[in-house]
Amino acid sequence: MGDKINYMGTAGKGQHTKMANQIHIATTMIGAVESLLYAYKAGLNLDEVIAAIGSGAAGSWTINNLGPRIIKRSFDPGFIIEHFIKDMGIALQEAKRMDLSLPGLALAHQFYVAARALGLGKNGTHALALVFEKMNGIDR
Repeated sequence: MGDKINYMGTAGKGQHTKMANQIHIATTMIGAVESLLYAYKAGLNLDEVIAAIGSGAAGSWTINNLGPRIIKRSFDPGFIIEHFIKDMGIALQEAKRMDLSLPGLALAHQFYVAARALGLGKNGTHALALVFEKMNGIDR
């Protein structure tokens, strides 16, 4: 699975760390998808956009690894949307229990629920791009 193991503390702390990871991914994915959609509509070369922003302050695993797959229209999963929705639901429940407002996560969750409603539940999380394209009347 991985080559690095982090001890996060007592029972449950690892699960909370996973939820923090999923929250970060959920909102980062929105930024990556929106930036590529904007660049597409502006007529930019998307590979060059990824190279430029992926090597600067906006660089992330998401844009550098999933961005090219979005461009190539390859939505095979590394992690499927259905499982991501489950994880976001757990994070939202825990946030509620902690009396914590996470509006970015709640918004991302709704976009992914829309993806599932469009039949994309078995696709990779980066298939969120298809939801945003549909919302904007873009058919690629």
